[in-house]
Amino acid sequence: MLLEIHPENPQARKIEQVLQVLKDGGVIIYPTDTVYGLGCDITNAKAVERICRIKGIQPKKANLSFICADLSDISNYCRPYSTSIYKLMKSALPGPFTFILEGNSSLPKLLKNRKKTLGVRVPNSPIVRDLVLGLGQPLLSSSIKNLDEEDDIIEYPTDPYEIHEQYEHLVDLVIDGGIGGNQPSTVVDCTQDPPELIRQGLGELNL
Repeated sequence: MLLEIHPENPQARKIEQVLQVLKDGGVIIYPTDTVYGLGCDITNAKAVERICRIKGIQPKKANLSFICADLSDISNYCRPYSTSIYKLMKSALPGPFTFILEGNSSLPKLLKNRKKTLGVRVPNSPIVRDLVLGLGQPLLSSSIKNLDEEDDIIEYPTDPYEIHEQYEHLVDLVIDGGIGGNQPSTVVDCTQDPPELIRQGLGELNL
């Protein structure tokens, strides 16, 4: 299903339609402030496993991120971090960044990797904000790529109609929130001091 939702003023009834899919254990594709991503309820093991099968990866080895509503939401799943890390994230979020933090015991068992870390995001996207708030917990997130790629250069599809054509048999719903971006988020490892830039993406930070 391809569902068009206004990117700046999401229609409540359409958000509720997507939430029902998520609550039923579905997998969706949705726009963020960077690229389109695969998402599901983080507590639904079968949905998480579906995303990993689509990506061709094992859950405990996957670089999957949590989409959170705000900084207080992030703290529910992470070990305590320093004031300087808090100030860094507060200055950057919501925005096109993924911060790697140490996870705590609240992490779903399926998602606990060997390093016990997780990536957290708070995108600057009204659609994403409404979905996370409506779900009452973070969304699992992983960027999508063109399925017909054969080389090592990752190309992020931006047209929701093309995304739907490629993924309609793999996911339950694709949100059309307009043309997406083709630059991923900037990734910062905050498990060490000072933080380390892992990937330069759309977001700019002075570390």
